[in-house]
Amino acid sequence: MKKVVIIVGPTASGKTELSLKLAYKLNSEIISADSMQIYKYMDIGTAKVDKDDRKKIKHFMIDIIEPNVEFSVADYQRLAKMHLEKILNDNKIPIVVGGTGLYINSIVYDLDFSNAKPNTEIRDLLWKDYEEKGKDYILNLLKSVDEESYNSIDHNNIKRIIRAIEVYKVTGTKFSNQNKNFRKENKDYEFFIYGLNDNREKLYERINNRVDKMIDLGLFEEVRTLMDKYDKNIQAFKGIGYKEIIDYYNNKYDKEAAIYKLKQNSRKYAKRQLTWFRRDERIKWFNLINYNYDISQITEIIYKEVVNGK
Repeated sequence: MKKVVIIVGPTASGKTELSLKLAYKLNSEIISADSMQIYKYMDIGTAKVDKDDRKKIKHFMIDIIEPNVEFSVADYQRLAKMHLEKILNDNKIPIVVGGTGLYINSIVYDLDFSNAKPNTEIRDLLWKDYEEKGKDYILNLLKSVDEESYNSIDHNNIKRIIRAIEVYKVTGTKFSNQNKNFRKENKDYEFFIYGLNDNREKLYERINNRVDKMIDLGLFEEVRTLMDKYDKNIQAFKGIGYKEIIDYYNNKYDKEAAIYKLKQNSRKYAKRQLTWFRRDERIKWFNLINYNYDISQITEIIYKEVVNGK
């Protein structure tokens, strides 16, 4: 059976450091599972792994498209599986690392995304409705066409809600019917799935510190440059780390409020990530505080399990 390592967890939990250390020990390569790191030029706000590290350890699914290009989960699944097979054919064990739950699920579950192609015209209209009429309007719209999706999708995940309505409008089929076997495990690989977590206060402190570091590195300047280059309504600008700064430049609130909002949204996102990943009972969790924040210790445990088998 072909071995694949999966590393998940909330933002700022140490996934990148763990993946790099493990890749060095396994002499392997890394596939990113982050829906924002696919975009070129969006570096600071997505906390991409350093370019020096990417020269030492080969990474895939980072900097693959322009921010104004549409990219679906189906696109991710197709490309990620292609890279998985390439790495395996080189007799290496792939490491998939990231916090985008649906990207991870597209690998570890047997999901078929081929039925509904993206329709940018419908999607743009739905985003316009959301921005003009609010979240309650778009939620009620989803409920009217697909109550099962309304009950299962996180109501703060507007991107997913709009996608569900879009699928219904394009295909006439409920989004909830697209993958009835949403928890059917992918048996093509032997997965070693690990999650990093920390005590809430410590995690939130690290998230806040990471945002401060992003500001120091020039996040506001990065966003301003992107705004000058791309249309304000592109999907990439709706990601955390960008929408808050764009709102600042659009005079929605001042700089201090934008930074506060970015920290708050990042903490909320971390909470949603944990809720998502805890549904998968295959994940072996490592709470950092139990290992004195020693990523090397966790790396050694995982390395032995992967090499020797479960």
